[in-house]
Amino acid sequence: MDLGASTLLCPPLELTDKKEHGVSPSDSSFFKKQPNIPMEFIWAKGEVGHAHEELREPVVDLEGLFSGDEVATQHAAMLVRSACLNHGFFQVINHRVDPHLITVAHDHMEAFFKLPWSKKLRAQRKPGSLWGYSGAHADRFSLKLPWKETLSFGFHENGSESVVEDFFKSTLGEEFEQTGLVYQKYCQAMKDLSLVLMELLAISLGVDRLHYRKFFEDGSSIMRCNYYPPCQEPGLAFGTGPHCDPTSLTILHQDQVGGLEVYVNNKWRTIRPRCDALVINLGDTFKALSNGRYKSCLHRAVVNRYKERRSLVFFVCPRENKVVTPPQDLVCGEGTRKYPDFKWSDLLEFTQKYYRADDATLQNFTKWLLSSNPPNHH
Repeated sequence: MDLGASTLLCPPLELTDKKEHGVSPSDSSFFKKQPNIPMEFIWAKGEVGHAHEELREPVVDLEGLFSGDEVATQHAAMLVRSACLNHGFFQVINHRVDPHLITVAHDHMEAFFKLPWSKKLRAQRKPGSLWGYSGAHADRFSLKLPWKETLSFGFHENGSESVVEDFFKSTLGEEFEQTGLVYQKYCQAMKDLSLVLMELLAISLGVDRLHYRKFFEDGSSIMRCNYYPPCQEPGLAFGTGPHCDPTSLTILHQDQVGGLEVYVNNKWRTIRPRCDALVINLGDTFKALSNGRYKSCLHRAVVNRYKERRSLVFFVCPRENKVVTPPQDLVCGEGTRKYPDFKWSDLLEFTQKYYRADDATLQNFTKWLLSSNPPNHH
């Protein structure tokens, strides 16, 4: 998508009138009741073709980084650099996230999505909010809806306050205190790992090792639980359509069903699930932080005719008012800035109010930003 500067870039997203369309995906039984896929979920046939080849990328072992082994750290950085220059995707093992915590987080996710619709509705996402339960994002979009249910909530370190636990208790009730505690711990583990990954990314780019770690230390991230029900016509719909994440770094743990696909060298490739690994992909914000040197990962999730699928996703984001700008070392080395400075809150607003994330989000956001600001914005 390459829109001219004079083009009306982003009309406000059309919100679904469920009565008008006859679709109410917020009811979890909706997906099971459909004899045929409603038109709101259908993609063009040429858009849905499934991948047949597996992406065989080296898995990055983090043990050397954690133990201070410089040779092993440089080897890991080399693998990360190669992956991020090519497509922005890699997997990590020996990440030191407790496997039991991951299992328990999956168990609580399964329990939540099995709740009666009336209970899930307590956490329904309110208009304009990022947080809560959503069926097919029908509160935001009206066509090419994703065949999934989601539960999203925020995470940031706020002294002794447990922001995740508070979210669950305030939206779903005191009986979900334990679920909140589990996800509070899971988010903290993801945050700790993300800072280690930021060090590795800095090493791979040849900039100050602590540059990105310091930038994200006071971040405000997003946690999402995804549930993809079986789909009777998987050749017509997506669990999640092709897109690059507008966030900085995504840490995902998927179950063993499979369905994640990544676009590499003009082909979609499947990603084989590994229970011991965490999937990492770069988003648009980190692409800007690397001055465009590293790619934002174009990916999608396909659906399965017979099996349901779940994934835990942690979107690493800076504090909302942080200015996204690449380290001077990278700019000096390349001689020019690829993207203007922007605040993460601006890109977040763009993708929530005006633009559905795809493979051209960052380019179109840049045009929108420059057209919305005085000419001296740089």
